[in-house]
Amino acid sequence: MKGVNPVACSAAATAFDQIAGIYDNVFTRSSIGRAQRKQVWSSLLLAFPKGSRLLELNCGTGEDSRFLAALGRSIVACDVSKAMIDIARERAAMEGYEDERLKYLQVANEELELLHGAGCLDGAFSNFSGLNCLDDIAPVAAKLAKLVRPQGRVLICLWSRLCLAEGIWFLLHGQPKKAIRRLWGKARARIGDIRISVSYPTVTAIRRAFSPWFHLESHRAVGLFVPPSYAEDWIRPRQKLLSWMEQMDTRFAQKPLLRNLGDHVLLEFVRCPH
Repeated sequence: MKGVNPVACSAAATAFDQIAGIYDNVFTRSSIGRAQRKQVWSSLLLAFPKGSRLLELNCGTGEDSRFLAALGRSIVACDVSKAMIDIARERAAMEGYEDERLKYLQVANEELELLHGAGCLDGAFSNFSGLNCLDDIAPVAAKLAKLVRPQGRVLICLWSRLCLAEGIWFLLHGQPKKAIRRLWGKARARIGDIRISVSYPTVTAIRRAFSPWFHLESHRAVGLFVPPSYAEDWIRPRQKLLSWMEQMDTRFAQKPLLRNLGDHVLLEFVRCPH
């Protein structure tokens, strides 16, 4: 994996470069960000036992990779944004992680073929919507199939096609169009000063994209009761309510129908043996 070249400049890279310095304050360290991330962490720890060799896509500032590395997993973490990677490397160094346990590379989702020297990985994961920035997720699935060993697992967390909490939030704020904005499947999102295309694929579409190489073992909502991040100012002084919402997510996030209605959906795939 040494010698991987930096990716070419793109709208997504430039956009996330712009917000890298504030991302943790806006989301990672927010009450909502912590609540939703804990839900994903629980699934990651169950899917990837200690000693697993993993690939992370869209690693951002490295919060997930540092968490897993501290608990005995080895991670190669990638992101399209140089600024995000720089912050992730700096924080890993400050926290004393060894190079062999945790590596950061500036590699786009579209260029995972650059990682073919990685060997046979035990699994891969992507947290919090990085894959929503792709028009077509199937090429990523195909490239992951060449990196992940048979019976290895891939966990991806994306914005869902329909978010129950978002619908209620915008209806209460008199914005019915925003309440159903995800249903169209495509949108333009402002990241920093740049607008990028965002997709909201259905679980069926994602399963179909992965199906030649992976089978979908399970999926669950992330943020079914815990609201989207733009509700942070409202929920911050209501920590008891947030705690109740987290408990409700734990109880209901895997129920049929409800598991498709979270702010995000977390899908767990298993690599086919062939």
